Amino acid sequence: MHRRAYLAGVAGAAVATSGCLGLFDDYDVGMSPTDFEPRTLTVEAGTEVIWKNTSSRGHTVTAYENAIPEEASFFATGGFESQSAARDAWNTLGEDGIIGPGQTFTHTFEIPGRYDYFCIPHESEEMYGSIVVEE
Repeated sequence: MHRRAYLAGVAGAAVATSGCLGLFDDYDVGMSPTDFEPRTLTVEAGTEVIWKNTSSRGHTVTAYENAIPEEASFFATGGFESQSAARDAWNTLGEDGIIGPGQTFTHTFEIPGRYDYFCIPHESEEMYGSIVVEE
């Protein structure tokens, strides 16, 4: 009986850590109710990153304008051109730029550096993440 419990625990740990190793089948960053998983992802320049809403709540992916490389393009769900435009749309239109359960968002990272981003409706719950782009 102890052997079965041990093997079940090992198998469960392997499945639980597979996401941390970038082994998701169809996305790179998942979204729990209040977190990006993994919170930090390191990729090579030129990589397309796919976020997938793996929770039952709606989310956004919105770059912090002052926390991306200076030469880099701003990115946000909803196609907004700035952090303030994304926030304004969320606050006035409600749920603008939302990624619903099972939906994805992609962005290609060309410029090396660190890119910090957040989820507008869950920022107060510390739902933020980072993409680190290496050459």
